Amino acid sequence: MNYSPLTITAQVAHTVRDFQQQRTGHTPKSVTVVLSEGVMVVTLHEALTPAELLLCQTDIGLTRLRDFHRDLIRGSLGPLGTEIERIAGVALQEVVADIEPATGDIVHIFTTGALLQVFKLTGGLSGETWVGSESDSA
Repeated sequence: MNYSPLTITAQVAHTVRDFQQQRTGHTPKSVTVVLSEGVMVVTLHEALTPAELLLCQTDIGLTRLRDFHRDLIRGSLGPLGTEIERIAGVALQEVVADIEPATGDIVHIFTTGALLQVFKLTGGLSGETWVGSESDSA
């Protein structure tokens, strides 16, 4: 039986999951990776510990936790970034990190220099609703 190698997104998902487990001792429930024109968005689902979720219940705690995870990903962009660059075959320029306290998700956004705007949605959109792209030629 022939097995195909993991896709780039699957390799990155495994790498980021392992990184999160090694750095924090907590393994996310799942990891989603989306690639789009110079931007890679990695979402670590249910990645916060019960103590971190408790900390998120106050504004000060949430701010400190966001700062911690931003520092964690920026500080380890060296080894993690090198591995992602090896897998994807492109150099990374920037990483942005944020947490979603309601779900315990952590989001890492890696860019290769693209201008980035992030919008958090309060609900999900089905694949049937979210189709296509549009460019403005004005």
